[in-house]
Amino acid sequence: MSNGSITQFLLLAFADTRELQLLHFWLFLAIYLAALLGNGLIITAVTCDHHLHTPMYFFLLNLSVLDLGSISTTVPKSMANSLWDTRAISNTGCAVQVFFFFFLISADFFLLTIMAYDRYVAICKPLHYETLLGSRACVHMAAAAWGTGFLSAVLNTVNTFSLPLCHGNAVDQFFCEVPHILKLSCLHSYRRAFGFVMFTAFVFWCCFIFILFSYVQIFRAVLRIPSELGRHKAFSTCLPHLAVVSLFMGTGTFAHLKPPSISSPSLDLVVAVLYSVVPPAMNPLIYSMRNQELKESIKKVILGMVLNSGKFSITLQV
Repeated sequence: MSNGSITQFLLLAFADTRELQLLHFWLFLAIYLAALLGNGLIITAVTCDHHLHTPMYFFLLNLSVLDLGSISTTVPKSMANSLWDTRAISNTGCAVQVFFFFFLISADFFLLTIMAYDRYVAICKPLHYETLLGSRACVHMAAAAWGTGFLSAVLNTVNTFSLPLCHGNAVDQFFCEVPHILKLSCLHSYRRAFGFVMFTAFVFWCCFIFILFSYVQIFRAVLRIPSELGRHKAFSTCLPHLAVVSLFMGTGTFAHLKPPSISSPSLDLVVAVLYSVVPPAMNPLIYSMRNQELKESIKKVILGMVLNSGKFSITLQV
């Protein structure tokens, strides 16, 4: 059975009963709206507040855009399937979902690697910060993250959807994900494609090792800072990034490297939600929790929106 002969795939349903399907719809809607609001506020705050026009916040703005894209790739379709009581997604729709999810997640992780480098230079080599992370260098690094993610997505999508399928069209996941589609392919094709996926995973782990190395150096430098206030300020800019990386890598690694003995459709579903849906919604909260500068800017954005809406309602009444 070739991939071209399959007109649609069947995604894994969250629930069989109508009540639970509607519960899933409303739960995902709440998470999706929280992600839209949180990331939208960060994008607006960084764009409008000139005090936040620094490399760290420039990369954070890019991260928020990627998070909005990644959660918009998977959640709306899953919500629609639950609302309309269906599991189907077209072959083209599945390929588009694979491409954009892989593109945005890959670019997201490459950007997190760049953000670790930003924190390393800021704390360990502060005198060289403006030289190494000037505006042009930041744009080039962000473009490299987006471009590398795009190239990785193209290669993995073409590789995945060029394989003949021998095991039906039921994907054991709530969205089209490369490892689960590869499980439907014929054995000889699966081995070839799996090698390509492992190479991609190897690149991701190299990035993760670079992040770990950066933070070892950062923590050594921070602990040498004599003032407690200085240490607190340094930690407040690093810990949110480390928390985001840990959440992303921890859940993603467990999802794809957990022992087969404990694997089950329900567990796969929960873990997939933890690494594909929760981080885009949680990242704005994590980054703003310890960052007073960002919190103040977001408050100004919210206050401005409230005042403008008040002026609009007064104008309507007049």
